[in-house]
Amino acid sequence: QVQLRESGGGLVQTGGSLRLSCVTSGTFTRIDSMGWHRQAPGKQREWVASVPSGRSALIADSVKGRFTISRDSAKNTVDLQMNSLKPEDTAVYYCNADVIYGTDEEYEVESWGQGTQVTVSS
Repeated sequence: QVQLRESGGGLVQTGGSLRLSCVTSGTFTRIDSMGWHRQAPGKQREWVASVPSGRSALIADSVKGRFTISRDSAKNTVDLQMNSLKPEDTAVYYCNADVIYGTDEEYEVESWGQGTQVTVSS
């Protein structure tokens, strides 16, 4: 089974920047899409950005122009560069991946990290 581990969260002032990183470990066949979601207090988890295998990055409108996602498919890592942060970006940020297992018969499992807290002060 794959394990996803996030790092890079913290406290930052409005307008500041943070870079989140997600690394993978464990045994699997390959990873399809990798990306980031976030969940603010009292709100549902929302998609932020993702990079499907072999395709261009996708970014949510709420963060477009401020956040950039980058993926290293060889290392199975994904980063989220967050600039011009706003208080409404405060949330727990989760790395997620669509992980493929098996050889003759493949199956996919959506996996999640434990999350990293990002707090933006006004």
